[in-house]
Amino acid sequence: MRAARFIALLLLISSTAILHAEVKADQKDRVQFEGIMGRMINLFGGKATHEGVIQTVAVKGNRKRTITDTNSQIVDLDEEKIYEIDMKNKTYRVMTFAELRRRMEEARQKAKEQSPPEAAEPSGKSQKTPDIQIDFNLKPSGQQKNINGYDCRELVMTISVHEKGKPLEQGGMVLTAHDWIAPKIAAMKEIDDFTLRFYQKLAGPYGFGDPEQMAAVMAANPFMKDAIEKFQKEAANLDGTSILLNMTVEVAAPPEESAQLQKVQEREPKTDITSVRGVLGGLGRRIGRKNDEKKEEPQTATPGRVGLMSMNHELVRISTDVSDADLAIPAGFKETGK
Repeated sequence: MRAARFIALLLLISSTAILHAEVKADQKDRVQFEGIMGRMINLFGGKATHEGVIQTVAVKGNRKRTITDTNSQIVDLDEEKIYEIDMKNKTYRVMTFAELRRRMEEARQKAKEQSPPEAAEPSGKSQKTPDIQIDFNLKPSGQQKNINGYDCRELVMTISVHEKGKPLEQGGMVLTAHDWIAPKIAAMKEIDDFTLRFYQKLAGPYGFGDPEQMAAVMAANPFMKDAIEKFQKEAANLDGTSILLNMTVEVAAPPEESAQLQKVQEREPKTDITSVRGVLGGLGRRIGRKNDEKKEEPQTATPGRVGLMSMNHELVRISTDVSDADLAIPAGFKETGK
């Protein structure tokens, strides 16, 4: 159940730009993590991670409902509550935004605690937050095709985040998005604006994913937040509506960290997932040390990139007919414990 909710929530970033009107959209979403994390999520995520999951998203004012074949979720911005609905057992549970914020903070702290001791700063030296450089490139590929009845053109967006004054190859993150854009669909702006208002309410810099899970990922890798925020900003400025989005996130690291990450990715599924967090956390902290610290040995080899996650989002169908029932807890469903 937890894994299913995680997968269902991981697609919030995939929409591009909204009025307080109403809209209902059918979407197909798939999120996959690489290596050990990927094997574990794929094991429990089932169809959602292998084939993708079809979900219907309905928005009207400050209320949004997401429906799949087995689960449903209602987010109410006025009440500041999230209703998780179990369609099979006809039950639901309620979580407040305050509870979610607390769980997000706990996830951040846990991720930091799970970083290996060698990632910590040397005794007597204070930590200094490095200046971050974000390199952005957006260009049309020249490709065009019809997707779900919409004439689309492909745009390729590349976002690289690394420490200012140092090359990406010494440590950073690369987000690459292949976005198939159709002429602007005004109704879809409603979903995007709702997502923005939701994260503003949470006061958290999270563009996609289960907020609790993404808090842990971002705590382990300091560049994820910057890459996501840049994507959000630039995607909102695109002239059109995203119909099909394919996104990958990769970690760029010096040879030693890259090799270590590769080894972690290749281990058996039984390997503790926290080892991935530890390596990423160690990389982030090493990059964050004082700029005047020197490496013991010069960089001699071209480092590789290690895949962190990939995401596919497809807009299948759109309607502007949203009933009260579309946004309500089904009749006869009973509230269950936390």
